[in-house]
Amino acid sequence: MTLRNSWLEAVQAGAQRFAAGIDVGSQDVRLVVVSRRARACASLQIEYVSTVPLAPTAMAGTEIADRHAVARALRDAFAGMPHSCATQALRCAMAVPASATLTTTVPLARLAAQSGCAEDGGHELAELEPAVMSEVERIAGLERHALAVDWFVDDKPSPVRSVTIAATGRQHLEARIECAAAAGISLTAIDGEPHAALGAMRYAASHELDPHEPYVALWIGVDGVHGWRLVDDSIAGEMHYPAPEHADLADALRDLVHGPVLDCALVSGEVDLLDGVGFSIADIADVLGCTVLPFECAALGGFARQLSDPLLHEPTGAVAFGLALRGVFE
Repeated sequence: MTLRNSWLEAVQAGAQRFAAGIDVGSQDVRLVVVSRRARACASLQIEYVSTVPLAPTAMAGTEIADRHAVARALRDAFAGMPHSCATQALRCAMAVPASATLTTTVPLARLAAQSGCAEDGGHELAELEPAVMSEVERIAGLERHALAVDWFVDDKPSPVRSVTIAATGRQHLEARIECAAAAGISLTAIDGEPHAALGAMRYAASHELDPHEPYVALWIGVDGVHGWRLVDDSIAGEMHYPAPEHADLADALRDLVHGPVLDCALVSGEVDLLDGVGFSIADIADVLGCTVLPFECAALGGFARQLSDPLLHEPTGAVAFGLALRGVFE
């Protein structure tokens, strides 16, 4: 009750919320700090952006191989942050690699039946947890003590209410928490890279595209390409490449775009990795039959001060920006 009252008081006072998004990549650490007044229609401010190279031995695939090196890079990334941000209650979120996360959607009725609770039982939804954990163990092939799990019930009542479950190996979570703590950073949230990037692209679409305009959002990472088709701000289809059902990336993209004609696609992530599969932004535009806009966070908020980091204009900034958005809007 104390936290709720404090938040209400802050809203009533129009307090400014500050949040940081941290993306630990294979070659560098990316940091985006944003702020927003806690009132309706308040504009977003980009307070600080930083990119710090990682030592070549710091990462081994999705694993943090040298925690001291990552902690040093995190300290360096935050070192130049303005005092006006550092003195605030900064909400910090960090990403977990896509290949280390698992996401699934399960009908609520099925989990409710397994748990013996009512589908619309309000507080009784807590009784779903044993069924959720059993489902995660089944699809991950790991025991629950080795997993970090988050889940939520879809608020939409039709056509079928569902439960979205996200899980990652506990070692990935603990490694990031430990590195952040060693750098003097307290994490308030962990999120998967694709989900964070999708949040950034949906925010960009709300500002750059016409309302109700169907579009595709693509995120390119070291484990492949994740794609979503969005209609009326709802996910109408999604894909991941490489996958057994797709012969190549063009096939995966064609499978994604069944439905209304698209006018636009937003692309974020490591765009240069497309070269490895003989693809380009122009090829994506040809296959989808629409305009392709690379994501850049510079167009999505005012600047509280002079900023010059190239990450402002690079598609690789989507994950860090999406994580920071979560902190000021949730």
